[in-house]
Amino acid sequence: MTKILETIRSFGKVAVLMGGNSAEREISLESGNAVLSALLRSGVDAEGVDWQGGIPEPLLARKVDRVFNALHGRGGEDGVIQGVLETLEIPYTGSGVQGSALAMDKKRTKQIWTAIGISTPGFMTPQEEPDSQQVIDELGLPLMVKPAREGSSYGASKVDEIHQLLPAWHEAKKFDDNVLIEQWITGGEYTVGILKGEALPMIKLETPRDFYDYQAKYEENTTRYICPCGLEVAVEKEIQLMALQAFEAVNCSGWGRVDLMLNEEGEAFFIEVNTVPGMTSHSLVPMAAKQQGIEFDELVIRILETSL
Repeated sequence: MTKILETIRSFGKVAVLMGGNSAEREISLESGNAVLSALLRSGVDAEGVDWQGGIPEPLLARKVDRVFNALHGRGGEDGVIQGVLETLEIPYTGSGVQGSALAMDKKRTKQIWTAIGISTPGFMTPQEEPDSQQVIDELGLPLMVKPAREGSSYGASKVDEIHQLLPAWHEAKKFDDNVLIEQWITGGEYTVGILKGEALPMIKLETPRDFYDYQAKYEENTTRYICPCGLEVAVEKEIQLMALQAFEAVNCSGWGRVDLMLNEEGEAFFIEVNTVPGMTSHSLVPMAAKQQGIEFDELVIRILETSL
């Protein structure tokens, strides 16, 4: 108990950054308020800051000692706020500037993984409107089309037929100039939470929708979250180790989440890294932590400890 109190005192004044200007603003507000409530319940001197970018007056005026970053999407996960906090010499949770920037860019992440032998679905990132037949000749069908630097499945579409490719590309283009066209992996969808250098229990995601899209994540109650995930212990441990390697390959640290697919032969294909995962009622890292015996309030404290 004394050690816990000492840890809480060591945090000093904590600002929970939330909101922002990205497409994930509302989800970030939900995550941030959940984190703020947990910190206050634990006795941490914390307050929420709806970060809108620009000059960091809210942080300077409050004489903040450290930041719990709950900003999702661009401006919050891409190295921008991390750079601001580095300049102000304010410690913060999660990955640094480089890791945040790389993980936010799915194209760069996949290029690094491919270079070092971490399996990821084949992909293309055409800067101009693609030749649909050429894409299909190279990657086949189905395909996943999504913005390269967006979260929560905004602008993401599954393409089953050739005539769907260009509309999907244009939809993704609304969210980002860089569009990722990715080979579809048929099989199970899984996620691995990462906390302070260790992998949390894997979660298997099952949805009646085509894929784990925005509606499946936040709006519908038909999604199943299976934890324990049902894999053999040895297999799960092997994939957890691979997830840690994928996480560290893009210089991520502190905490986060790695998403992957297991194809019908049981081969793992890594999809992306999330450096500021959701902390809402539907969020995956809290579910995995709970399976390991870590309740939400304790999880929030452990994440905040990554700023020490």
